[in-house]
Amino acid sequence: MGCFGSKYGNERALAHEEPKVYSWDRRERVDPKDYTLQNLSGETVGRLPGEVKGQQFIIDNCKDCNIYIFDHSATITVDDCTNCRIFLGPIQGSVFIRDCTDCQIALACQQFRTRDCKKLDIFLHCVTQPIIEATTAIRFGCFQYYYKELKDQFAAAKLSVFSNNWSNIHDFTPVAGENNWMLIPENPAVDDYLPRPSSDKFMTMDISTTIKDSVVPITTGCRRKLSSNSCLVAFFADAIASDAPLKYVKQLQQETNCTVVQTKQLSMKPEDSMRVFYTERYNDEVLKGDIIGVEVNGDNVLELSRQLLERCCMGNLYYLSDSASAGNQDIDAFFNFNDVGMGGL
Repeated sequence: MGCFGSKYGNERALAHEEPKVYSWDRRERVDPKDYTLQNLSGETVGRLPGEVKGQQFIIDNCKDCNIYIFDHSATITVDDCTNCRIFLGPIQGSVFIRDCTDCQIALACQQFRTRDCKKLDIFLHCVTQPIIEATTAIRFGCFQYYYKELKDQFAAAKLSVFSNNWSNIHDFTPVAGENNWMLIPENPAVDDYLPRPSSDKFMTMDISTTIKDSVVPITTGCRRKLSSNSCLVAFFADAIASDAPLKYVKQLQQETNCTVVQTKQLSMKPEDSMRVFYTERYNDEVLKGDIIGVEVNGDNVLELSRQLLERCCMGNLYYLSDSASAGNQDIDAFFNFNDVGMGGL
């Protein structure tokens, strides 16, 4: 008696049951045209923050154009472009530039590669070693740019602003007696290479290309060093959380007799810490999170670093080379640890 009418009740319930929705049904529909700039001439075009949102992007067959992608993306290809100025926001994967001539490009990425290009100026942030192939007259400088959303876009693309191999170039097709690549002169006026956008679409963008505002710390890379004295500064999780590494670098860059040569962000295990820092003091620190290492160079770099670190780290633990003679050994231990793939982002 208690089951009376249950058969028909179940049938009615099934008839009104909502259809199942699967994960692929929830995906946002993507129109490839929204992520492609193609066959353009003499135009200023691009995308604002929030208009790419991590998608793949294509730039193809553009001439005499100013192109600005002010958002993070998955991968980007730039093909057959001539006399263009191009800005590319943080790219989680690779950038491939092919068959391009007379272009100035600023970009940040995980992997960088060119093929069959000539006369390019590249302001680069690249986590891995940049690669050029069948490319001539290409010049490199450190990525130097700011707008309000850029720092968060680096995080969305899973790129550390401190992991930058911009000058560590590998040429797949070297020519005996010639150099296919060189460095852009120090302290460039980036606006001379890549003018700020002037079209109405980008009028809301607050852009700076100065060293002091740059989201990415400016490093000298493989340039000739100022002094024989170098040291390693390493920041641990608590200091990183208080933004100490960037504060330290920014203050150091105001000194004329010191330079930041290179920076890296990586992870370690306690046994790795002992091998790099030659003490067990930092074993617990490396378990808290990543480490950021900074190579600095200059005649008075140790004493100056001690003074700056006391202000920047606010009591949080950090590592500083004991002496100038130990500095190069510390630098090799830290940066080679990352290069051989024993740790890192």
